[in-house]
Amino acid sequence: MPRSLAHVTTDRPGRYAKQLASHLGRKLTTAWDDESGVGSVEFPDGAKAELRAEPGVLVMTVDASAERLDGVEDVLGRHLVRFGAKDELVAAWRREDGTEGTTQRFAGDA
Repeated sequence: MPRSLAHVTTDRPGRYAKQLASHLGRKLTTAWDDESGVGSVEFPDGAKAELRAEPGVLVMTVDASAERLDGVEDVLGRHLVRFGAKDELVAAWRREDGTEGTTQRFAGDA
């Protein structure tokens, strides 16, 4: 399964990861552990994501089929940048093979 990573610079990686897992947990299977700073998101089609809070950065890793990779990146990135609009978060994905993935930036109320 192809893999993609996004390193999102933020002073509050744990807060945003927890919020993302909680929000997506309404429709998907998610988990978040405050102590370890690690969480997960599981999609019905088998795609999976890991959320990892590290000092100054939220690392998101996605494993999905080639056909679904763009879509899963978009779901995670779009929700995250909306939550972090005032911090102007940017989720720029890079594929394991070195190619660029999708990028999400908050576009205001558009």
